[in-house]
Amino acid sequence: MSADAGPPRLDWARDGRDWPNREASRFVDAGGLRWHVQVLGPADARAPTLLLLHGTGAATHSWRALAPRLAQGFRVVAPDLPGHGFTSMPPPEGLSLPGMAAAVGALLAALGATPALVVGHSAGAAVGARAILDAGCTPRGLVGLNPALLPLAGLAGQLFSPAARWLGGVSLAPRLFARLGESPAVLDRLLRGTGSSIGDDGRRGYATLVANPGHVAGAIGMMARWELRALERDLSRLPVPLLSIVGARDTTLPPEEGERVRQRVPGATVETLAGLGHLAHEERPDLVAARISAFAAKVGTTVT
Repeated sequence: MSADAGPPRLDWARDGRDWPNREASRFVDAGGLRWHVQVLGPADARAPTLLLLHGTGAATHSWRALAPRLAQGFRVVAPDLPGHGFTSMPPPEGLSLPGMAAAVGALLAALGATPALVVGHSAGAAVGARAILDAGCTPRGLVGLNPALLPLAGLAGQLFSPAARWLGGVSLAPRLFARLGESPAVLDRLLRGTGSSIGDDGRRGYATLVANPGHVAGAIGMMARWELRALERDLSRLPVPLLSIVGARDTTLPPEEGERVRQRVPGATVETLAGLGHLAHEERPDLVAARISAFAAKVGTTVT
């Protein structure tokens, strides 16, 4: 069976016509997948590379305003993760954390890219950490934006994985959720649940994603196979400095998660952004870009 068999996926000619930073988009074959990747920044080969990894259910549109700011000094590489956006669907094991990390490693090899800095939002931070630990990715530092690096605490953690696995086994779930996602009221409720307020450009991107059964299947499959206990054990040996940037109004992940991570990663630092939620990088890309650039300078990444 083809890796792309399943619910209909987004079509670049139709759904990508007004995709943010479309001019930076390219399609790359790597690790058995057809990737949608955006590459922005200086043509100078000496410019450091910065890898952006979005979270569950998002895509490159999440970086629409942050990536161009970072591209003033970095060569920015931003893929749609496997099964998300315009990147093809992998086999089921490819949606696990180790599978995603290995796939990102294959993509970087195909691009000939060696990131000096990895920046991941939410679950994207876990993919970045796993890639650093396992997949030969050797940056100077890792930045987690409202990072989801640890199993959820309490009752939420006990219920999340079984519920996600159950959904992952329901073949009609992606189509049903995508049909619900066509409702503006449902989309607004999902976005409000992040604690963030984003503009119309961002809302349009999420509207395109949540109404597509193929993308929804990728997000559900990722959640169904998400297991962070091994990463929790391994974080203490993360070989690079970690900066967690958390939004004080994040209602998806409690801001206190940053402190839990700091306790497990020697030398990790946490910076809290007042008044911002889980999508802080979409609300205040200028502020987040400044924090990332300051961290890059601190860890010795030269910005042109």
